[in-house]
Amino acid sequence: MHLVRKPAVAGTFYPGQGQPLADEVARMLANATKPASEQTASPKAFIVPHAGYVYSGTTAASAYALLGPMAHTIERVVLLGPVHRVPVRGLAVPGVDAFSTPLGEIEVDAEAIAALAHLPQVVVSQQAHTWEHSLEVQLPFLQTILPRFKLAPLAVGDATSDEVAQVLTALWGGPETLLVISSDLSHFLPYAAAQKTDQNTVDLILRLDGHLTHTQACGATPINGLLLAARAHHLQPRLLAQCNSGDSAGDRQRVVGYAAFAFGENDHEVH
Repeated sequence: MHLVRKPAVAGTFYPGQGQPLADEVARMLANATKPASEQTASPKAFIVPHAGYVYSGTTAASAYALLGPMAHTIERVVLLGPVHRVPVRGLAVPGVDAFSTPLGEIEVDAEAIAALAHLPQVVVSQQAHTWEHSLEVQLPFLQTILPRFKLAPLAVGDATSDEVAQVLTALWGGPETLLVISSDLSHFLPYAAAQKTDQNTVDLILRLDGHLTHTQACGATPINGLLLAARAHHLQPRLLAQCNSGDSAGDRQRVVGYAAFAFGENDHEVH
């Protein structure tokens, strides 16, 4: 039997039909903030937001727009996002063969999942993935940019930074593997308070300081794991874009923060 995880938030977080979705993603990528020419080294990892596209899509697009030059190299995307609906101890793989969006199906990377089978923190839970939006909203961007890739999706629940970093290291690979952490920043603060809180969070990420709390980022657990692994692999982060829902499509009394980061090798450490 071919098991497929169907889209849960198509038509709410992003357009529910193929052509309107393709048009919207293309528009956001075309309008994405372009980095300076000296900052275009191939990224190994991203942190990107996962709200509805009207709120955070352009921020996420600033990361995905960097993939153009390496689109034909990437064959595996390791995608981690926090659980919002179903509690999980550890990191959950979905127990399905593919994920689908209005743009088509993405094959789940069975080889990658098998490579994690020996790790006690990795569990199988279809339920953790069925309604989870944090992973799903990233998929249309990846489908648009990458001509062919397999997906290693993990819904992150109650786990330590070490447990997350161990999973990332197990699937680290080479230039054929991209790591994506899906997370928003602060939630439901007034505009000015959110700006202050999010700036502190951004500063911690740029220092590779993996002590974020869940009041700073809903995906603090996978972010902290990435920061730990980034230190070990000598990756350097850079901020690509930052805003909150008060800047994009919401009121300013209760906003959600968003930021996109790219992690790549520090040229000064390459010998």
